[in-house]
Amino acid sequence: MPKLTDLTARAKPLLPGLMLSATIAAAASFLGAHYGAPVMLFALLLGMAFNFMHTDGPCGPGVDFAAKFVLRLGVGLLGIRIALDDMAQIGLSGAALLVGLIAATIATGFIAAPLFKRQWRFALLTGGAVAICGASAALAIAAVIPHNDKTERNTLFTVMAVTALSTIAMVLYPLLFGGLGFTEVEQGFLIGATIHDVAQVVGAGFTVSDTAGETATITKLFRVAMLPVVLIVIGLVLRASGAGQGTGRVALLPWFMVLFLALVGLGSVVELPVILVEQVNTLSRVCLVTAIAALGVKTSLKALAAVGPGHMAIVVVETLVLLGLAMALLLAFHPIQG
Repeated sequence: MPKLTDLTARAKPLLPGLMLSATIAAAASFLGAHYGAPVMLFALLLGMAFNFMHTDGPCGPGVDFAAKFVLRLGVGLLGIRIALDDMAQIGLSGAALLVGLIAATIATGFIAAPLFKRQWRFALLTGGAVAICGASAALAIAAVIPHNDKTERNTLFTVMAVTALSTIAMVLYPLLFGGLGFTEVEQGFLIGATIHDVAQVVGAGFTVSDTAGETATITKLFRVAMLPVVLIVIGLVLRASGAGQGTGRVALLPWFMVLFLALVGLGSVVELPVILVEQVNTLSRVCLVTAIAALGVKTSLKALAAVGPGHMAIVVVETLVLLGLAMALLLAFHPIQG
């Protein structure tokens, strides 16, 4: 076992960057709580303002650690939210519809990306983020695909884009679905199936009614539960295709997804104390916001501005395809009885 002095010596260079990332995350959380704006959006914008501290000074190693290990830990802890009994409430037809929507949305990314002269990595990042769970999915996918010089910039852009679109959808989708005459249960299902981030799903669902809010939350958690499945598929495809050769071995199921699945299994067989679930969920969010802040610190505003309108167009196309397909399939097959 490593000696305590060895661990301390290894941790010491990480402290400045970790403290910087955590401080930015705390400031973002304060602003989000007081102004009602997405915390992750604040974290990445504030982080970019401190980009000079990553390139100059002692903060680099700690910022890199937060953007990698802390990020993976936060994604792994997301599993505490999910229990298989809750997923069963979706039903087989609802589950099949959601799986189809996830596959179609990711496929849309691969179709749209070449049209806007973007590469497969960006298609996978944005398609997975829109299809599954917004920023968390983008971060998880970025952690397992082979990196290039644009990966961190594209990840940060994806987080910013899906967070902004989720906020817009939180306001507009309940009005749209209500105006089209969907029942409360159907509105909840559509909100959970089409809005990217969990927080905005909950906000939109409960503005309709408690019934819609509960349905939206369960539907969204089913999409979150598909994250490890998608990561396994990505790993298998990358191994079979040889994509990213020379960048290291592609992990089929990285450690943080093992943690995710372990927490899902634990919560499904044991009734965990509510306070424990809330604390682990809070720790997960703290880790993710800290990681977003670190990614912001690593990314210059100039580099982010250089992505061009094609990046945003792809995310908007994926979002609109997901919305249109969800409504069309719900009307065609009625998997959820309202």
